[in-house]
Amino acid sequence: MNELSFEQKITHAKEILEKLMNPEITLSQSVEFYKEGVKELQEATALLEKAKLEFEEYNKKDEEQS
Repeated sequence: MNELSFEQKITHAKEILEKLMNPEITLSQSVEFYKEGVKELQEATALLEKAKLEFEEYNKKDEEQS
């Protein structure tokens, strides 16, 4: 299974939000969409944190070499 990119996860979370705004969905569907959306946002946040750490590490190495 291919891992989604940060951008894809954010887009998917937005799609889920649109589904949650539909007044015709059931409570059960709302709960499932909510869980799925929270999971996507948590995974996107983890990817963002990983990228931030990599960026900081790269900058630290670059500063040490200067």
